[in-house]
Amino acid sequence: MAAPVSTASPQTGTAPKPWYRQLYFWVLTAIATGILTGGLWPSVGVALEPVGTTFVSAIKMLITPIVFLTIVTGIGSVDSLGRVGRVGLKSLAYFQAGTLVALLVGLIAVNVFQPGAGVHAHPGDLQLQGDAAQYVKDGEEQSWWHFITDLVPESAVGAFAEGNILQVLFFSVLFGIALKAVGPIGEPLVDGVTRLSAVVFKILHYVMLAAPIGAFGAMAYTIGKYGVSTLTSLGRLIGLFYGTSAFFVIVILGSVTALLKINIFRLLGYLREEFLLVLGTSSSESALPRLMAKLEGLGLRRDIVGLTVPTGYSFNLDGSSIYLSLAAVYIAQATDTPLSITQQLGLLAVMILTSKGSGGITGAGFIALAATLSTVGTVPAAGIMLIFGIDKFMSECRALTNLAGNSVATLVVARWERVLDTAHVNAVLHGKTPATPPAQKAAGSTPPADLTKPQPAAAIDSP
Repeated sequence: MAAPVSTASPQTGTAPKPWYRQLYFWVLTAIATGILTGGLWPSVGVALEPVGTTFVSAIKMLITPIVFLTIVTGIGSVDSLGRVGRVGLKSLAYFQAGTLVALLVGLIAVNVFQPGAGVHAHPGDLQLQGDAAQYVKDGEEQSWWHFITDLVPESAVGAFAEGNILQVLFFSVLFGIALKAVGPIGEPLVDGVTRLSAVVFKILHYVMLAAPIGAFGAMAYTIGKYGVSTLTSLGRLIGLFYGTSAFFVIVILGSVTALLKINIFRLLGYLREEFLLVLGTSSSESALPRLMAKLEGLGLRRDIVGLTVPTGYSFNLDGSSIYLSLAAVYIAQATDTPLSITQQLGLLAVMILTSKGSGGITGAGFIALAATLSTVGTVPAAGIMLIFGIDKFMSECRALTNLAGNSVATLVVARWERVLDTAHVNAVLHGKTPATPPAQKAAGSTPPADLTKPQPAAAIDSP
């Protein structure tokens, strides 16, 4: 049974908060300040690394509890366990289709524009060093089926301690199914988990007060460490990657949302704070909890959000897929390694597997790229040194595209389940109705308002 849609009328009598008190403004200001700090005083920027990493760590601290609580309450509130399996299978089917399209878009773009042509780098002159060497080593040791074998944790506690979203997802689904299967005995526990969710989201609210500081530290470190000059040295590849990703989001994902009768630009605007947070921290994980709450704020059922979004963080990495196909063929072009159409399609087939299950891992894009090149063997793996210096800047675009892809995926699955209230979604996107998650209201718990609608950002001033 679909959760009832909120009929609450827009709040009246309260004036909207000024723009300078909204979260997105302060995060954007922090990013700009971080760029200036890192550019003008590189040593200061590098020294600010702990500021950014501490904030990201604080967010990661809450990710696994939020994934667990959201999935358990979502499964516990459905009237049929068959629905849970159906949602999971539909999500995976969409993820496979999305990954294939993203890989093809990247493959076409790199063949049309050929950013690596004329580089003429000799593979024997490329020496793997530092983190790049470790990433290649990890990639060589990573089998194409690793995402299956890594699915089951050695211990439930270990999965939470290590922050492995995929393993937490697996345990959470099993726990939720078991809780639903025991019937009335489990109902008090479902209520307790629902109440605990409200507490954890309140903790997240407190942590988000430091978002501008975290974004400032992370951006200052990135610019101070790698320098703006790093961007210009491989500008063609960076430009192509950002342009291809923008094309994918606006045209491909935009076409999907158009079929749902939803405007992609309205959706991106609704999630602007989450995008800015990802831009500032270069981590899509930093926005995962807020993204889930925002999607529930569109009226999407909690079990759909709880299953689709965390799974998508491992299986629906559109930005990473575009990056893989672009980077692999770029290295081939730069090292004058000929690749036939058949060989490129072979690369694509391997990438469909190597791109899975790596979300949230440091250097995940490089590890997946190294695993692909090592598996195929036609492109020298040492060629990743050609793009190692700019990977930090490209990781931001990967994370932004991944976030957009998972947002659209959740809408598609909801429509597939015939529970997408397009009128309510568009009303929320146009700011005409409060973004109150009906599923959470039905469960007897309403999360903090700042997590479920575009914040008039008084939340920045006080908890």
